[in-house]
Amino acid sequence: MEIAATSNALSFIDLIVNASFLVKIVMFVLLLASLISWSMIFYKWFTLKYWTETADEFESRFWSVGDLSTLYYDWESRTKDSGSIAVVFLEGYQELSRLMTRRIVDRTEIVDGVQRSMRVALNRAEDNVNSNLSFLATVGSTSPYIGLFGTVWGIMNSFRALGSLQTTTISAVAPGIAEALIATAMGLAAAIPAVIAYNRFSYQADRLLSRYESFMEEFLSVVNRQYAATS
Repeated sequence: MEIAATSNALSFIDLIVNASFLVKIVMFVLLLASLISWSMIFYKWFTLKYWTETADEFESRFWSVGDLSTLYYDWESRTKDSGSIAVVFLEGYQELSRLMTRRIVDRTEIVDGVQRSMRVALNRAEDNVNSNLSFLATVGSTSPYIGLFGTVWGIMNSFRALGSLQTTTISAVAPGIAEALIATAMGLAAAIPAVIAYNRFSYQADRLLSRYESFMEEFLSVVNRQYAATS
């Protein structure tokens, strides 16, 4: 009967409210990390989906359009997103137009100039595509240990309370053990989605950046064949 009464008295909210100050800090940190990571997960999912769809549309237009200047003016008015494949093209075409205006006749100088401009744009795109992934990795790797710290502290409180009593009862140690388990559960709840999202988004980001890299090489081939050859 004593065990049943004790289990009824221990509600989830009561355990959090009555937890020790340090364990409350641990729970707050884990809750905050979980909320931020979930917001980043949704944001990253939408942005990667958008950049992938943009890459599909742009590459289809790139290989179907006859005049690259038309493609340039079309996409220049549409996007300023530095994570998009279109920005890589825009930077390269701008440099190509500048070099052609100067009547550069050396093919190597034209290709190298366009490549440098596209490489800078590609580096910026890589920073944007990989943004927030390091935070998800940090949450996934550290949250279980933060929760474990709260667990150890809660169990320490339980043993401290146990040592000060003449008789041992479930009610003496149950709150400390329960708050310790809550800290553990919150650590895992924060870590597991972050790890899954990090692995998934890293894979998608690598595939997307590989497409950007391949497009840059293809565009340089076009420049080498068409523009540099006629300069």
